[in-house]
Amino acid sequence: MSAVLWPGVRTRRRIAALAGTPMLLGGCSRGVLDPQGPVGIAEKTLLLNATGIMLCVVVPVMIATICIPWWFRASNTRARYRPTWAYSGKVELTIWSIPAMIILLLGGVTWIACHQLDPARPLASSQKAVEVEVVSLDWKWLFIYPKEGIASVNRIVVPVGVPVHMRLTSATVMNSFFVPQLGGQIYTMSGMVSQLNLMADRAGSYDGLSAQFSGDGFSDMHFRYDAVSRSAFDDWVAAAKAAGPALDARGYAALAKPSAAVAPITYATVDPTLFDRISVGKPIATAAVAPHHMAADHGASNKGY
Repeated sequence: MSAVLWPGVRTRRRIAALAGTPMLLGGCSRGVLDPQGPVGIAEKTLLLNATGIMLCVVVPVMIATICIPWWFRASNTRARYRPTWAYSGKVELTIWSIPAMIILLLGGVTWIACHQLDPARPLASSQKAVEVEVVSLDWKWLFIYPKEGIASVNRIVVPVGVPVHMRLTSATVMNSFFVPQLGGQIYTMSGMVSQLNLMADRAGSYDGLSAQFSGDGFSDMHFRYDAVSRSAFDDWVAAAKAAGPALDARGYAALAKPSAAVAPITYATVDPTLFDRISVGKPIATAAVAPHHMAADHGASNKGY
């Protein structure tokens, strides 16, 4: 009975290995090693190339770490013992030239790829890019479509195979915009506008997240990146315009309140100056409360506060 309840060490190890295999394979899907766009594919290629170049040093060192002690073991009479050995030009040339060449090669590959993958660099395409303005809030993502005049929260919908040009900022603390399968992780900061160009080659729903800790609701700060057909995108835009609240100063004031795990919603209209005012840190007050604040500020200034 005990043999059944408590399998041997080897059996337990095999069970643990088999149980862990799906998790390891699952980590490769829907992640950086499963790219679905040109930026993600280029970043995966750079990652694999850099790993392969570094392994040219790591693997020989690992092998030498085992072979050298084994060869110079006490029982090996063929090993030459040279206690007075101090310097060899050939050895010095070998141990310094090979790493130097590896560093030069790795630096050159990385330098070229980093310039090609500049987030602000437009993607090559015969189609005009879709413009999206991104605002990170506590703890949700706001996506504004300035040309379409709509906005959405925690969901971005774009046509598949069409470049997307994003302008990004933060209304609160620093965050990091990241869609692992499409690449291009970039930070959003208050008072600053970043740029990012992405494109999905295949239709699908991709996971997006904040990769920068930003407080209590950080773990729920996720969004969906839906790449759909052009007709489906046009239908989504039309449906958003037909129903939903307005994202004006009052609507933004309600949205900006800290909240987590917010379900995706759309806004039928958007204040065209909203993103620019957020990006420069201007206070956005509703018409109903703005005079009150102005009067309070004026009175405080008269009292010398």
